[in-house]
Amino acid sequence: MRFEHLVEINDPGNPALEPLTPEQLWQGLVLRAESPELFVLGLDSAEIVNRGDGWVERVLHFGPASVRDRVVFEPRHAVRYETAATHEHAGGTLSMIIETPTPVALLVRFIYETTMPSVDDSGDDRYAEIVKSAYHEADLDTVRKIREIAHTGRLG
Repeated sequence: MRFEHLVEINDPGNPALEPLTPEQLWQGLVLRAESPELFVLGLDSAEIVNRGDGWVERVLHFGPASVRDRVVFEPRHAVRYETAATHEHAGGTLSMIIETPTPVALLVRFIYETTMPSVDDSGDDRYAEIVKSAYHEADLDTVRKIREIAHTGRLG
């Protein structure tokens, strides 16, 4: 299954929405990878088990299930999560790409590519649509959390 959508970060037409800088957004996306417990609902604990130039490997613990992934950073542009399929997890990739189509516009493109089929054996796509909706809500929550953290001054 592939699912892609955009989340608008800055809306010049909404003065009540405090704008983020591209640097604050980048730092928030890095924080999501480095401290996922701040962002991921249901996550009991997380540990970074390996680190290199531009990447980290993590183990995420959800109750008795553990998910191992690799997060690759393309500085100030993209964060890509790579997860192998296991008994507990469908596996796949999630890319978060910062886009600045105009000087005042700031967006994040979320791209999910998973091993989960888009339809079941009967041709029913309802389960995939539920998963896509959950991904979308999680991404909106990520942006909300980045805004909250930026408001405290933690992201510069």
